Amino acid sequence: MAMDKEQVAEILQEIGVLLELKGENPFKTRAYVNGARTLESLSEPLEKIVAENRLGEIKGFGDALQQKVTELVTTGRLKYYEDLKASIPAGMVALLEIQGLGPKKVKAMHDKLGIDSLESLEAACKAGKVAELDGFGEKTQAKILEAIDFRRKYATRHRLVDALYASEPILDALRDHPDVIRCSTAGSLRRFKEVIGDIDFLVSSKKPLEIIDFFTKLPGVINVLAKGDTKSSVIVEGGIQADLRVVSDAEYPFALAYFTGSKEHNIVMRQRAIQRGLRLNEYGLFRSKEETRDPALLVACQTEDEIFKTLDLPYIAPELREDHGEFVAGEKNELPRLLEWTDLKGSLHNHSNWSDGRNTLEDIAKFMNELGCEYWAVTDHSRASYQANGLDPERLRKQLVEIKAINQKLADEGEDFRLLTGSEVDVLKERLDFENDMLAELDVVVASLHVPGSDEADNTKRLIRAAENPYVHMLGHLTGRLLLEREAYKVNQHAVIDACAATGTWIELNANPYRFDMDWRLWMYAKSKGVKCVVNSDAHRHEHAGFLRLGAGIARKGWLTKDDVVNTLSLNNLRLALQKKRSGI
Repeated sequence: MAMDKEQVAEILQEIGVLLELKGENPFKTRAYVNGARTLESLSEPLEKIVAENRLGEIKGFGDALQQKVTELVTTGRLKYYEDLKASIPAGMVALLEIQGLGPKKVKAMHDKLGIDSLESLEAACKAGKVAELDGFGEKTQAKILEAIDFRRKYATRHRLVDALYASEPILDALRDHPDVIRCSTAGSLRRFKEVIGDIDFLVSSKKPLEIIDFFTKLPGVINVLAKGDTKSSVIVEGGIQADLRVVSDAEYPFALAYFTGSKEHNIVMRQRAIQRGLRLNEYGLFRSKEETRDPALLVACQTEDEIFKTLDLPYIAPELREDHGEFVAGEKNELPRLLEWTDLKGSLHNHSNWSDGRNTLEDIAKFMNELGCEYWAVTDHSRASYQANGLDPERLRKQLVEIKAINQKLADEGEDFRLLTGSEVDVLKERLDFENDMLAELDVVVASLHVPGSDEADNTKRLIRAAENPYVHMLGHLTGRLLLEREAYKVNQHAVIDACAATGTWIELNANPYRFDMDWRLWMYAKSKGVKCVVNSDAHRHEHAGFLRLGAGIARKGWLTKDDVVNTLSLNNLRLALQKKRSGI
């Protein structure tokens, strides 16, 4: 099966890592990493370039790289890669998933201590052997042990995006099955939690055995854990457990409500039923004072909406079912009309190939315009983020000239779309990474803390100072967390929200599925203080524009409406909003 440029680039990147683990010449290693980056930034299909024998025209692509890329594109396999992978203990590769460990450190530990698995690494750390190695020390050893504990703690947890990716083809297959009447995901996935345990599927059908059999034989299923008459559990690609329940269509709305949860939400729903002389469970809503499944006592409800209505509530969206105030708001008829992802007009925090993004400014403008956006801000890193090829003022001013030329070309062609200039400026210990005169030249300024301070007070102070700068429009990824990888920086988020309220500074909801930062649990407080949200994709390549859809789901979970989110504004109204903070200068 042929491969596209993203798949080929991924393998080239992995070859670079594997070569580094083997201690190969760094120039050889770098050639594969650079080759991967080059492929990702190609503006035409890789298959076309290979078919026309033009790989040699690409800078850095010698005979060896051309041969390997051609083999991957045309056959979908590469013997060199398979042999290389087989030559390295699988446990060594797994060690790279531990935060703070790169290929050089993993190789050093393997060469000196024979470490080739998570278990042998943990044992060596506990025995104090890793600290004795050159370039490690007690502090590094302690951090490795912390990272191992963190990984173990979240071993059975999965990011929302991985669960969505695994569930969508299965749900589509179930939907197309002739014996399926209705189907849906349920559980934490349907509630759009940022991290989930397993995937729940619910189906109504008159032929449960056929559905169970069909489910266990789907292409994405790699292991069947249990297979009953109406229930089945499997492991799908990505190592996620997926559970299917098949019910009658009469039971379906009650089962969907019950298995969607949350547990806390369900408890209140059952209490409301009891207060009305009813009993609610996964099988139905019954006119009874005792637990029952008697169909003669069933209050017929065709949908979840009808269940809520019977319990004197308006429909509560799945995202809000966390017992975080939805019942009080429902009784007062004050449930918000939640944000829809189609309300978003663009993203105000994104990167190009001027820093650590993959695409050129011109390509970004073309792609986002064709996608239907009204605007797209280019906020490449500032100079302190040297690892991300951050821009100094001279380079940034050159970028402004190029963006101006692109926008002029768009205007000449009668297009309404515009690129906005900007920077993701680092929040340093005592100042921002750029002076105010540089920030004043930009349309959009995102201030982000990339290197945290020594404690909560220091981090909080830095962020508040950034919010107080009149040229800063928003704070980016407030806590720096990476879900299932890195804990949040210690920050007094309520204090930062209060500072943003006082200064008119916005807060980002970073829609990268590794971040979803600021956390959805804090948006109700921010909203009560009048702080606006910006749902940003933090895009580093074209396909990251799709993160906006994920971010909108998390915004909904935070009770946010169209009016609460800045980037639902039209371009003209956005420009006015961007100027507002600076108007008092």
